[in-house]
Amino acid sequence: MKYFSLNKRSLILTTFSAAMVFPIVNVSAQNIINSQVLDNSDFREVNLAVDDSKALFSSVVAQSPELIRDKVIIQTGKGVESNSNSGKKSSNIDLEELKQRKQSSSTPSSIANQVSIITPQAGTINTANTNVSIQHHPSAKVKVKINGKPIDKDISSYTHKDEEQKLYTKIWYNVPLSEGENTITAKTKKGNPVSVKVFVEEQKAKISINPVGKSRIPADGRSNLDFKGRITGKDGKLVSKNTIVTLSSNAGKFIGADYKQDAPGFQVLARGGEFKASLQAGLEARSVKVNAIIYDKNRSARLGSGAVSYVEFVTNLRPSLATGVVNLRIGAGGTDYYGGFRDFLNPDEIDKDTVVDLDAAVFATGKIGEWLFTGAYNSERPLNQDCNGDNRLFGGIQSCEKQYPVYGDDSTVTNTAPSIDSVYARIERTPNVRGAEPDYFMWGDYNTQEFSRPSQLYSATTRQLHGFKGNFNLGNLQVTGLFANNIEGFQRDTITPDGTSGYYFVSRRLMVPGSESVFIETEEINRPGTVVKRKALYRGADYEIDYDRGTILFRRPVFATELNPFESTLVNRIVVTYQNEAGDDSQLYGGRLQLNLRDSKKNPDKTAFLGGSYLKEEQGIQDFELYGVDFYAPFKSGFILGEYARSQHETLNFGDVSGSAYRMEANGNIGRALKGKAYYRSVTENFANNATWSFAPGQTRYGADVAAKIGDSTSFQVGYDHEENFGLAPAERTQLVDLFNPQPLPTPGSQVDNSLTTVRAGIQQKIGESDIKFEYVNRSREDRVNNVFEGTASQLVSSLNVPLTEFLNFRAQNELNLEDSDPLYPNRTTLGLDWRLYPGVTMRLAHQFSDGGILRDNNITSLDTLVEHKFTEDTRISGRYSVLSGADGMSDQGSIGLNQRIRLAPGFKIDLGYERVLNNLFGSTATGVRFAQPYAVGQSASSLGLFEGSTYSIGMAYTDNPNFNANARFEYRDGNQGNNTVITAAAAGKISSALTAAVRYKQAGGANQLLEGLADTANLRIGLAYRDPKSDKLNALLKYEYRQNPSTTPDTLLFGSGNGSIDHLFSAEAIYAPSWRWELYGKYAFRDSNSYLANDFTANSNINLAQLRANYQLGYRTDLAVEGRWIGQLTQDYSEFGVAVEAGYYLTPDFRIGVGYAFGSADDRDFTGYRSVGGPYLNINFKVNELFGGFGRQKVAPPQEQESVRF
Repeated sequence: MKYFSLNKRSLILTTFSAAMVFPIVNVSAQNIINSQVLDNSDFREVNLAVDDSKALFSSVVAQSPELIRDKVIIQTGKGVESNSNSGKKSSNIDLEELKQRKQSSSTPSSIANQVSIITPQAGTINTANTNVSIQHHPSAKVKVKINGKPIDKDISSYTHKDEEQKLYTKIWYNVPLSEGENTITAKTKKGNPVSVKVFVEEQKAKISINPVGKSRIPADGRSNLDFKGRITGKDGKLVSKNTIVTLSSNAGKFIGADYKQDAPGFQVLARGGEFKASLQAGLEARSVKVNAIIYDKNRSARLGSGAVSYVEFVTNLRPSLATGVVNLRIGAGGTDYYGGFRDFLNPDEIDKDTVVDLDAAVFATGKIGEWLFTGAYNSERPLNQDCNGDNRLFGGIQSCEKQYPVYGDDSTVTNTAPSIDSVYARIERTPNVRGAEPDYFMWGDYNTQEFSRPSQLYSATTRQLHGFKGNFNLGNLQVTGLFANNIEGFQRDTITPDGTSGYYFVSRRLMVPGSESVFIETEEINRPGTVVKRKALYRGADYEIDYDRGTILFRRPVFATELNPFESTLVNRIVVTYQNEAGDDSQLYGGRLQLNLRDSKKNPDKTAFLGGSYLKEEQGIQDFELYGVDFYAPFKSGFILGEYARSQHETLNFGDVSGSAYRMEANGNIGRALKGKAYYRSVTENFANNATWSFAPGQTRYGADVAAKIGDSTSFQVGYDHEENFGLAPAERTQLVDLFNPQPLPTPGSQVDNSLTTVRAGIQQKIGESDIKFEYVNRSREDRVNNVFEGTASQLVSSLNVPLTEFLNFRAQNELNLEDSDPLYPNRTTLGLDWRLYPGVTMRLAHQFSDGGILRDNNITSLDTLVEHKFTEDTRISGRYSVLSGADGMSDQGSIGLNQRIRLAPGFKIDLGYERVLNNLFGSTATGVRFAQPYAVGQSASSLGLFEGSTYSIGMAYTDNPNFNANARFEYRDGNQGNNTVITAAAAGKISSALTAAVRYKQAGGANQLLEGLADTANLRIGLAYRDPKSDKLNALLKYEYRQNPSTTPDTLLFGSGNGSIDHLFSAEAIYAPSWRWELYGKYAFRDSNSYLANDFTANSNINLAQLRANYQLGYRTDLAVEGRWIGQLTQDYSEFGVAVEAGYYLTPDFRIGVGYAFGSADDRDFTGYRSVGGPYLNINFKVNELFGGFGRQKVAPPQEQESVRF
């Protein structure tokens, strides 16, 4: 037989058969019981799926109750050796001692009230979980506590009952412990408590990650780069415990299964201290930073130091490829049925007897030496123009492709040649300089990332442009130049969010599609001019936009405030920069020189550089010129950066003005216990730059902060800050006409001349898991215009952070004025409760009370989920947009909202939001007057305030079923200045293997201040798609859409009583191919529109579209086609029809000649009257698959030799 021998305090159990292993207690939860081969030849060897330790300490859920015996046979024999952390060896218990224990257990009185803790033993362990086991008399009622708290009832446990010995043994599995000292106490009702103290030693793990083999792969969107990582302990050995690792990168995407889909980033499991991952390349050649950190399910903070690895996506010197079509058409004027809708029955072409039209659309790419060429040309239309006629910068999702998610093949669509005109060309290469950006010269759509370096704030430019751009590296000197030839009016708007998703109106209508840049900026509520953080948002993932109306609807609510009990109260701003058709056409020139002081031994992000930039935009009477010099000098534990910028521009009020801006910052560690930073920023009142971060013109701010660590649990902070405000504040504009006459720059207002000096000193103490902080703050103000901001005040700021559970934290902060009160810093108390959902994701409930000062008595309450922003560092706006599976937006989820949800069940998540501002937050600040306005133009965000009100939101999403997903959100804003309701709901799924359904509904009103009179806009879409995966003979689509006020804008407020419209749209189309010879297609669409003006005028119109087509293949070379369409608007007496018949012959698979006859007529009562045309035509079509000299011809690679496999 096989024996298991345990500690003297344990009970020896012997198995009765080879197939049964009892769960039993061990000496210590830290011990590892090694599998050993016993020398008893009579005992049959047992092969277990797990080692003995896992068998002994696993849960008994899977075991049958009938297998557990009450009788225990006690035998002596050789025991299995067990090693504990204390280094003591377990002893065998002889039979005589067990007999004595048996006799003592039958003693009735005192023994019944005794309990003993078997595991764990007192000492130090290095794991945060342990098994807890106790022994007691059957009649005893025992309570076990860990650090004064009962063991969680959800923890798996097992009780072994030995009725003969009158002894029960109970085991709890994987009981969590806290870092440091833990006290385990067991007590019967009438007995004395027994306790064991276990110290959990913090396991400081070190993680590393490196690419396997080569660190450079082509940026082709397909190549993968494998990584291998290791996690080691203090002794340098691999940790044996399975550990979850979180990976992130600033380019490409990790492929494979995400181990924790609900957590931000990409998770992999490290087994035995090792893990692997694969990163798929993107389409942009660049240096890539890969981060790896140890996932901690209990804390947002990361354990140990993270690991960083640098790799490169290099230019993909792929074989040449060419595709496209060249078409020559000769026929009567106005008979181009297959051309654009405007070409058929065109009044200007009808009188022409013969029209020759040569069209070409070509795309080509391939290597030319060490350069990659990519080019595209379309003689008929701009390259970015889609099926709706929209032409936006960088293109976008084809609306005719996204209506129904029926592709089902995980295909992606990526625009690699974006251009708003008919030409795109680019040549690029990866220079032979580590960490250098690609060399390239291009014509098309582009971003300006070279003009927005980390060292640039006042001289930075973040825009989407079209024209020429070049970048070239001459050793360590990088030269960048750009030219944009078709810029229209440029506008910057800053909007105060109301806590909902939208709709948020910008100041201009008819935005240039694709030209927008959208950011969420956050700054202190009482210190306008200094942005604390800025986050770029992306079209599709984070918001949707209507360029004609100038509206933005976000994927999730945007709160007006952000309360952090340990920091200053913050306010959020929506910043939108864009071009609009209201401005004059202009041109832009720019250039930058950057000297990179690279060191091959240092990481690319530790590269120091010195740069200078110049930019000029010709805007007619308002030309703009900006130039600057900047530098960045990183060192081992910090950095120093600085810049000087100067602008010159024309203004309506002062004519030609110029201004300057300065910035210098230093941040770093001085030894291990001292950290400091110093800063200086100054902006003159006439400096302007609308394409960068927000700032307050006419402000100087400088200061320094030092933090020192005194011991392991105490830190000390001291800081000094001085702020000067001068110049002219933005004028208060509250008239209705101001809404419809926005200017690029704010109108100057009243004089500002004041200063603020702040001195602070504080100490922070860690007591156990809690933190307590006391800080003394002295503010001295001087106002040289009036006495509003005059005087000296002192505050005592006390903060508390108490972890209530592993996932729940209580936070509090009190700001108490000692004598006089500062006008902008009254007495305030902030309470907060943080619930850590996942690493980096926290739900926060916070409430703030304040009294006194300019802001008067006020309360702010918020409930929101927060994401740690370190997972999105090094991001920037990308010029390419990818569409996964062609799915409609109705089933897409924003990248922010998806990561901030509460997981209730697999695939089912909800998120909650609540915000309340008790009183309006307007009035004077140190930079001027805050007043109600729908948007602040230019750099006048300091004039924005808040209306009182409450906002509620709840969202749900279900994504667990691949054949069905749904999401819904409800938001409501309630306040004296108006209400706003936002409803979005969507569902998409398969009714059968061939039938797919999708539905989407959204409703929202105007979310800007002072736009409460606007009517809601609503939209409902229902669609069905039929596509049998087993047969492609029949495909069909069905769609219904309801639109309410689809074109409402703030201009509606001019009419006083308002206007509106309601549209109904129905369409159905199908294609049927009974054999390879026949293809039949039909479509019908109907739209009914009703418009309302004031209360006494209504109008109705409807329009019909019918289309039929039949194709017949006479043979493999010959085809015949006939097609007709009819458009009718009966309410306006308009109708149009056209018919085309064509026969074609393929001389080669790529060359087709077609002859046909087209005719049609149009009857327009109000404009051109009746017109008709008809005539024959010749159509010659050539499909491009190669260009000159074999360029574009794909060469098949010869089969590669493979090593023979030996067996």
